[in-house]
Amino acid sequence: MKREQKWMRLSILSFIVVVMLTACGGAKTGTGTDSTASSDGEVKITLLNSKAEINSQLEQAAKDFQSENPNITLEIVPVGNGQSPFEKASALYASGNPTTMMMLDTGDVEKFKDRVLDLTSEKWMKDAVENSTAATTFDGKNYAFPFSIEGYGFIYNQKVLDQALGGTFDPQTVHTTAQLEDLFKKIAANGKSPLIISPMDWSLGAHYLGLAYGGQSPDLAKVDQFVSDLKAGKVDLASNTVFSGLMDTFDLMKTYNIDKASPLSGTYERGPEVLGKGEVGIWFQGNWAWPQIQSFDTADGQYGFLPVPVSNNPDDFGNTQISAAVSKRILIDKEKSTPAQQEAAKKFLDWIVYQDKGQDFLVNQASIIPAFSNITLQPDNPLGKSIAEYIKAGKIEESMSTLPADHWSKLGASMQKYLAGVIDRNGLAKEIQGYWTNVK
Repeated sequence: MKREQKWMRLSILSFIVVVMLTACGGAKTGTGTDSTASSDGEVKITLLNSKAEINSQLEQAAKDFQSENPNITLEIVPVGNGQSPFEKASALYASGNPTTMMMLDTGDVEKFKDRVLDLTSEKWMKDAVENSTAATTFDGKNYAFPFSIEGYGFIYNQKVLDQALGGTFDPQTVHTTAQLEDLFKKIAANGKSPLIISPMDWSLGAHYLGLAYGGQSPDLAKVDQFVSDLKAGKVDLASNTVFSGLMDTFDLMKTYNIDKASPLSGTYERGPEVLGKGEVGIWFQGNWAWPQIQSFDTADGQYGFLPVPVSNNPDDFGNTQISAAVSKRILIDKEKSTPAQQEAAKKFLDWIVYQDKGQDFLVNQASIIPAFSNITLQPDNPLGKSIAEYIKAGKIEESMSTLPADHWSKLGASMQKYLAGVIDRNGLAKEIQGYWTNVK
């Protein structure tokens, strides 16, 4: 009996040890939404996606990647509506469950550099276009993969503008605020709405307001100094020429907005619909919007970009330039991910740059202008082609890709108040200045 009891005690003890070992093994796997690295060589990795407009394309890319790498499963984790990538990534780290990879804005990279891998020695570094990793390099180490070069401005529907002018619209004829207003009037006279303003905080706060900083000078050192002066409280924004000119243009947009009666009611999805269907002539947005526009355009129309003018002098900087830069970066976690998961994540980044299906995903499916010189695929959509033409002509205003993480939410809200008429221009300028003087 004692021997039997002893055997039972040993069996129970053995069972407990097995359970504890299994639990410890499971606890080690980590990385966002149950990413795992199993003993049979199969690895599960996750990617936090902050580009909602390409989520379906990314999910297909994950399937294509897995078909070529059967031992790796890639899950796409979208950032929620109204949440910034920085907030989402921070929340995942706070819960102890970060994703293996995270797609962040350029300005967020430095905040995570101690938690992510140094990617300086990766193969694609030698093929990255000039200066594409400069903003994510600290103490000689690069911490991020330059995922996309994007540009934005006024997207125009060629067919609508041709009809309004009674001939072929030439984008070279709109380089001033007065010329833009004349175009708006002609579109309206033809029975169409001139444009739509999408009221999302990221569009108004990061993109439109970003032009007030980047448009100060083609000299990036002067742009940096302007931002430093904002932080130091040395700028009277209301009297700044570029800011004033930009807001003059915004006032025009408010006047001719299809949603003028309810300016904050619009959604992102409404923009490509009314532009693609030819209900409006112009939409302030970026080349990332092509898949959505195309889905509503049944006439195989033509589209392109116009700069956002800031004055009536066509020679002033910004009147002939499109804002563009590397906008999104992919980082690889090193705190919770296993070495196998880290290697799998690196393999996915290499797949994007060097494999045919990866390049096709980036350029043709996601409509992204790649930041790698070895990728020879040309954009097969009119918006990508338009941005590429501005880049080739040297008509680029460097986008403000290093804005603080909360800039778009806080100042996007301020821009929304201005759009809705809750505050005037002086009130907007004060809120912007107040924000910057409190930036740490």
